[in-house]
Amino acid sequence: MKYRLMDILACPMCRNFPLKLLVFERESRYKVDNTVKCELYCSYHVGAVSELGETRCAECYSYEIINGLITCPKCGRWYAIIDEIPIMLPDYLRDRSRDEEFIAKWGKNIPPEILEKISLS
Repeated sequence: MKYRLMDILACPMCRNFPLKLLVFERESRYKVDNTVKCELYCSYHVGAVSELGETRCAECYSYEIINGLITCPKCGRWYAIIDEIPIMLPDYLRDRSRDEEFIAKWGKNIPPEILEKISLS
């Protein structure tokens, strides 16, 4: 997953934008010369594009997020990024066993204030 995707993702349950991104694992894979700047929100620099000064878009484009967590600050829901794919499913379509595996593997990387909100019930 690219950081730039956060510029268009909204919570599938409450439609909130922007969402918060925690990156657990990423790889630098590409050297990019031409980039397109994010329109509204830059997750690489964590802020609204209109409030950012200079950005390092080419550096951002070089990264692929392998594993991480997307959270919604409005409704508190969370979405895993597993093997470069954000799993943005509504509650009724979630795979509980995959969620449990993700928390078992990455729970130590999740801040306590977020981890306590994560419900597997």
